Amino acid sequence: MSAASKMAGLPVLAVSDAVKRFGGVLALDRVSLTLHAGEVVALLGDNGAGKSTLIKCLAGVHRLDEGAIAMDGEPVRIDSPAAAQALGIETVYQDLALFDNLDPPANFYAGREIAGPHWLPRALRVMRPSAMRAATDAVLTELRVRLPSVGMTVGLMSGGQRQAVAVARAAAFASRVVVLDEPTAALGARESRSVLDLITRLREQGKAVLVISHALDHVIEVADRAVVMRRGRLVGEEVPTRESQPRLVSLIVGGDA
Repeated sequence: MSAASKMAGLPVLAVSDAVKRFGGVLALDRVSLTLHAGEVVALLGDNGAGKSTLIKCLAGVHRLDEGAIAMDGEPVRIDSPAAAQALGIETVYQDLALFDNLDPPANFYAGREIAGPHWLPRALRVMRPSAMRAATDAVLTELRVRLPSVGMTVGLMSGGQRQAVAVARAAAFASRVVVLDEPTAALGARESRSVLDLITRLREQGKAVLVISHALDHVIEVADRAVVMRRGRLVGEEVPTRESQPRLVSLIVGGDA
């Protein structure tokens, strides 16, 4: 997909003048951000810049005090994680929120179990583990995620494999937007490579991807745009390249002030 086609039309997600306060602390100060289909946007900034607050507002963990969120140009209300998921937004946090004692299919469908027959009340339906396993296999195959076994409990997997399961789970249910919080943190070079490839495949599927990262080399490799936050404000945007890296660092640390 060309850069021009990615940017054509309305953004999948648009945040306008977002404000969030925690007591006397202004965590988001009139932040505006857009995401387009088939685009990877990196969200950069030091600790306390407001990045996590912003993604938690998109995920429905926090509610904006002021501002608006739109999808495909239509205003939406995100006041709970369920509301975000219903809009096709899935978030993978640094802790991954995986159940270590369960295998990937059980992790994929925890709280969203496939059960039937559908004409029965939900409490009387019978879970269909074979259907959940087949659906999980299909997602992992499409994203080219390699695991020792789809039946292995997640707690026995490497850090990169666990990260891949969490990202694939998000991709399985995110019809529009995937948000990733430090997806390569604490991973080795080989495992980071697998996760970066996975992000690229999400883009190829037409998903909009928002990535928080402190690893500028990874940002340069996979992101189409990088936006920088500092002290709750959006202070700049660049196309991430080796040439623009000093400018990004300057924006992050406040050297442009």
